[in-house]
Amino acid sequence: MGEAALSKTIGQRKLTHVTIGLTDIDGVMRGKYVAATDFIAGLESGLGFCSSIIGWAYDDQLYTNNPGGITGWHTGYPDIPIAAVPGTARTLPHEFDGLGLLILAEMAGEATAICPRSLLRRVVEQADEMGFEAYVGFEYEFSLFAETRESVRAKHFRDLVPISPGNFGYSVLRTANFTELSEAMLRDCAAMDVPLVALHTENGPGIWEAAIGAADALTAADRAATFKTFTKVLAQRHGLIATFMAKPTEDQQGQGGHMHISLREKGSSRPLFLDKGKGDASSETMRQFIAGQLALLPELTAMVAPTINSYTRLMPGAWAPTAATVGEDNRTCALRLVGRTPASRRVEFRVAGADANPYLALAAALASGLHGIRERLASTPVLTGNAYAAETADALKLPATLAEAAQRLRQSQAARRWFGDEFVDHFALSRDWEEQRFRAAVTSWELERYFEII
Repeated sequence: MGEAALSKTIGQRKLTHVTIGLTDIDGVMRGKYVAATDFIAGLESGLGFCSSIIGWAYDDQLYTNNPGGITGWHTGYPDIPIAAVPGTARTLPHEFDGLGLLILAEMAGEATAICPRSLLRRVVEQADEMGFEAYVGFEYEFSLFAETRESVRAKHFRDLVPISPGNFGYSVLRTANFTELSEAMLRDCAAMDVPLVALHTENGPGIWEAAIGAADALTAADRAATFKTFTKVLAQRHGLIATFMAKPTEDQQGQGGHMHISLREKGSSRPLFLDKGKGDASSETMRQFIAGQLALLPELTAMVAPTINSYTRLMPGAWAPTAATVGEDNRTCALRLVGRTPASRRVEFRVAGADANPYLALAAALASGLHGIRERLASTPVLTGNAYAAETADALKLPATLAEAAQRLRQSQAARRWFGDEFVDHFALSRDWEEQRFRAAVTSWELERYFEII
């Protein structure tokens, strides 16, 4: 949808206001209602958000560890220009009698360098220059609790009640008993151009999984960002609360935000990951793509595991990888090779948690694969059996903490070539900030362990 078509749609729907959505560095969709007349005028003249949105963390606390950075008190927090992307306009079925509109946006001007969607777009443009089109499908695990915004805080986020008890993955019984919720999710997602090709319960109390229909890389990430935000909206409108934390409870498995990625030939859309002439084996393009992902994964882990909590999921036996490994249909590996036909052949990138920013996670996964092709990296042996028990070179082991991951990213020359110094420095500083806040915290674990006895 172009600017003219979007303006026409707004007029036909007689909307007084539309919603602008902008995904920040942490993957949180920030936004506001804008008068329709102002929005239409802003498509040409530009729109703005306070620059605090690029200078604060999850809790809106301003970074103080970036003196002289792109934003801070030294700048006075002026507005940063925002460019709405008309082609992302989608219906918000719960607003304005089902006619509401959400239009996603990118940061413009100097902030373009650290804008998550802009970063992914630049990687996509490099893929285009190399003659490739990326085709991507996201799938998310998330937990649903019979709680409210108020009750989780009153309980200090402990002893929360899941919407269903026990481990019951792929349960027809559970989904059938939540028909109103599941049907609303399927219906609303379809209206928002976030088609769900699968929805089911996962292994764990109240854990569900949704697979989003595949699309080109930018569209796929737009769908993922929209899905995460409005699944939480839908849950709260039903008197529940949803979380996409990597691991919300200590005694349950983590929650993944996996990406299924393949490459197609630019122009013809011919799939490029299967070599039909060699016993249905992975093509050379796919082998190089995988080699690049494995080579850079330890350096780019911060982009796919961006929180302190992310690293409680990346543990042996937790359905999440601990090293850069690849296996044929092997869910213990970081990269799972899937599909036996040209159209279905793909790599499932299993490192990213549900907490990852979809734009940054996909930028890391795609750039690292393209790096392998560009550098003609040698293929890596495919692992069979339990990857947790396999001997792994130290160079392929994933960082164990966010602090380590931030430092690996900061030192990565490949990351700086693909994403730019401004992004790498800003994002690494933002992860440092998160780690510093964690080290300053006094946790319930510490109190229970030390308070009386020490």
